[in-house]
Amino acid sequence: MADEAPKGNEPETSESLRAFGEVVKAFRRRAGLTQEEFAPMVGYSVPMIASIEQGRRLPSKGFVERAEDVLDAFGVIRAAAKHLTRKAGLAKWFEGWAELEPLAVTLYTFENRLVPGLFQTPGYARTLFEEQIPAMSDDKIESNLIRRMERTHILTERPETIFSFIIEEHVLRRQVGGPEIMREQLDHILALGDRRNIDIQVMAQSRGYHAGLGGPLCLLETEENAWYAYCEGQETGQLIADPKVVSILQQRYARMRAQALSVEASVSLLREIRGAL
Repeated sequence: MADEAPKGNEPETSESLRAFGEVVKAFRRRAGLTQEEFAPMVGYSVPMIASIEQGRRLPSKGFVERAEDVLDAFGVIRAAAKHLTRKAGLAKWFEGWAELEPLAVTLYTFENRLVPGLFQTPGYARTLFEEQIPAMSDDKIESNLIRRMERTHILTERPETIFSFIIEEHVLRRQVGGPEIMREQLDHILALGDRRNIDIQVMAQSRGYHAGLGGPLCLLETEENAWYAYCEGQETGQLIADPKVVSILQQRYARMRAQALSVEASVSLLREIRGAL
């Protein structure tokens, strides 16, 4: 999904993120815990803890509360987090979903516009940012690119999370950035599809009506087995927690999985499209 900051929004400085990371690290060491010991206590992976302590990840509200309690931090971690409302490259409307995404035990994505953000290569993503309207500065392009690439880490940092992606065939045939970039992008998607926790299906162009014509859709299940949905349009996004609405969207996604090509047939089509470039 798109996660660039809209023009005019001031991003959080990297200095404040690093300062927050130092606060967490100081209290962790005070408690006599290594990152390996601390990670399961707050329900995060070790790489995620390292990223937060190094100031490379915006911590979720859940992390802040768990770290505060586990480390008995006298309210300091919670207070420090109040200054971390934004990070460079993160759209304000995307913040709620961004906090949940790294914690997902199940994550479903349907996309009919572009290659999903979690799948994008640097070359593909850079092309999108460089062609953005209104135009972005070089610094904004770089900060957005860094943020988008950081998001993709959850595909490898959370091997126990179940991922499902359904992508419209025309998205894969659209040559964003030209043949070389698309070859790299398709190779990357095929490589991710080899991971046992990632299913990739293509919604064939030959399919007429299908349940996803209403637009892009993401569904997410947390460790507490709560489900959320996220829908996005131009310059806007909606995080949905209403169980009745989420249930409807789950039904649509389930129908799409039946309407799309099988995983095996999707891999064959991806290779065919790749070979034609």
